[in-house]
Amino acid sequence: EIMTSPIISIESSQTIKKAMELLRAHRIRRLVVMENDRIIGITTERRLLDIAHSTYLEQTRAMPDDLMKRSIDKPVITYLSTYPPRECGIATFTHDLVDEISRLQALSPPIITAINDRGGYYDYPSTVKLQIEREDPESYIDAANKINESSIDAVNIQHEYGLFGGVWGDYLIDFMETLKKPVTTTLHTILQDPPPDAERVMKEVLRLSNQVVILARVGAKILEQRYDTLVDKIRYIPHGCPNVPKVQSFTVKEGLGLKDRFLLSSFGLMSRGKGIEYAIQALPSLVNKHPNLLYLIIGETHPEVRKSEGESYRQSLIELTESLGLERNVRFVNRFLSKSELIRFLQATDVYILAYPNEDQISSGTLLYALCTGKAIVSTPFLHAEEVINQGAAMRCDFKDPDSIFRAVETLIDYEHVRTGFEERAYSYSRDMIWPNVAMRYVNIFYQNIGL
Repeated sequence: EIMTSPIISIESSQTIKKAMELLRAHRIRRLVVMENDRIIGITTERRLLDIAHSTYLEQTRAMPDDLMKRSIDKPVITYLSTYPPRECGIATFTHDLVDEISRLQALSPPIITAINDRGGYYDYPSTVKLQIEREDPESYIDAANKINESSIDAVNIQHEYGLFGGVWGDYLIDFMETLKKPVTTTLHTILQDPPPDAERVMKEVLRLSNQVVILARVGAKILEQRYDTLVDKIRYIPHGCPNVPKVQSFTVKEGLGLKDRFLLSSFGLMSRGKGIEYAIQALPSLVNKHPNLLYLIIGETHPEVRKSEGESYRQSLIELTESLGLERNVRFVNRFLSKSELIRFLQATDVYILAYPNEDQISSGTLLYALCTGKAIVSTPFLHAEEVINQGAAMRCDFKDPDSIFRAVETLIDYEHVRTGFEERAYSYSRDMIWPNVAMRYVNIFYQNIGL
């Protein structure tokens, strides 16, 4: 009654520039803002200009080129990590973490120290002020010296062995030894039985960190018993997940062209460590009973995997699908999805499958996304998932065992009340892990580390 019909809308994840273009193209004064098929607000051209101007002023004040000046009297943190537009799970994690911390306005605007892969060049946002070339040892020392000479108060390192150059990423040790600022290190992988060089690197990272963050509680036990780490240095903060509404899957399926299909899904950057082949091998018996079943395998091949072996793993999965006659029941979504797209696919899912074959995996962002959308989850008991399974928020299947996956999924299909129970427990379990809560816990740790 009060707006142009049909209503012109925009997803909240889109840019201010895109919103301005829509307003002008349609010659309208108000634009409806959507998130996950819900109206969350209305914006205007004046409001968009005010936000853009404020953001510009904040960034230009807060991030001088020489890093030497403090813009406002709040701590300055730099985050050492991969960062978008580089396609990497830890880059996405860091981006989400930094965004949520920024919303709290408890710290100065963030400074990113980005890790580049060999030969990589990325059109980074203005928050990236320093870059380290993965295979250049001097680059690590140079970045550490610049941080020492700047107004940066503390450093948060996102640690994964493969991000850093050298033997098991030991170039990072040079960076940490040169650094004179307090360090909080987030550990994305903790090996229970590491090779000697991996153990050496981890012990040095632990020694040179003021505090370490673990993403699953079991990590504390491994650090104490295997790496002789003092308990008071360890902090548990979960991975973090979006705060999205729990909706019935059928309400989203039609918009994706998947009406009347029972959806299984798995997502993430593709690599052999995902165990997708075991899930595919579980399908023939399921399809015989439920011919409308569809398994969505969402995500492109991991860029680092693509460099070393191309698309051979994905091709092997396609060939496996064809050999089992499952072309109608398996679909590959071969691209890097935006957060809003990914959430829509997950909300449409009936059962989410995590068939990881590696018991040592200490964190899984895909597991958190399935939890926060309230999915019934079938998972192998890798370290992170075992905690979730023990709380009744996911159903267990065995490692490298298609029959075990079949039995678990069949139970969730045949008994709707069982599936509903897992959905409710999953969603409830995730509430403490939504990004605003996680961001506040990081801010508290940063303040402690700085001594404030």
